[in-house]
Amino acid sequence: MNPIPMKLSLGPVLFFWSRDDILRFYAEAAEWPLDTLYLGEVVCGRRQQLRSQDWISLAADLASTGREVVLSCQALIESESDLKRLRKMVDNGQLAIEANDLGAVRLASEKKLPFVAGTHLNIYNADTLALMRRLGAYRWLPPVEMGRDTLAALLEAARGQQLEIDTEVFAWGRLPLALSSRCFTARHYNLNKDDCQFRCLEHPDGLRLDTREGQPFLAINGIQTMSDGCHALLPRLEELHAAGADRARISPQAQGTEAVVQAFRQRLDGQDGSGSLLDGLRAQAPGELVDGYWRGQAGIQALEETH
Repeated sequence: MNPIPMKLSLGPVLFFWSRDDILRFYAEAAEWPLDTLYLGEVVCGRRQQLRSQDWISLAADLASTGREVVLSCQALIESESDLKRLRKMVDNGQLAIEANDLGAVRLASEKKLPFVAGTHLNIYNADTLALMRRLGAYRWLPPVEMGRDTLAALLEAARGQQLEIDTEVFAWGRLPLALSSRCFTARHYNLNKDDCQFRCLEHPDGLRLDTREGQPFLAINGIQTMSDGCHALLPRLEELHAAGADRARISPQAQGTEAVVQAFRQRLDGQDGSGSLLDGLRAQAPGELVDGYWRGQAGIQALEETH
């Protein structure tokens, strides 16, 4: 197998883990073969096992290892306290941010701080991408439902505008689909959002939601709705590169993230075929492997392996 000239990133932890688990996870991740690490609270402002300064300090420590480190910001700003945390991230004075909200884009642009345009910004065309580039974005993530052909056409149009920006594709993990002002996990336990008792801690990979027929369908993660299936583009890395992607993102999961990172690294380095690597990851995935969105189909469709 030939090497694939792409970089590998580890996205922010989207679930609510304890402080000890977070610190242990990133201590281990510092040793993994990654080019970029993202960290910070993206989903819910009530999740404060680590506060803003804790994230900033942890990011600075990880940056000292020589890897790129990016502070990921909250995607749904609902209160003044959320805005205060966002401002503190932007004012960190050292590291770029991942902007998942237009307010974060504005603050970063005003501070002349380079930023990554996160998937929650919903960039669907080259003109919007060009706007983000002018505001200071040096990298972007397409919406998770954007397929191969749409991405390739968008990047071709961007090249026509002589737009130079790094493209990162969500390549492994439960897909972050939507956010709501309502907390679904609290509702599941008949609790008010403001008295949720932090029940998300009991579901380190989200809480599965089945259809009435018993078919796994979604996962709820506090105010976030996610896919139940695990989006798995390990067999599609050649296609990602051909479409114009520069790096692949792995989304952390409670168990087995290191094995996922190692499998992706081996494939990018041309050390092994994706089929045998994928077989070793199936049992560790949080749900059935899917890739429907990448193929322009329903995202729930099971992984269609290449040969």
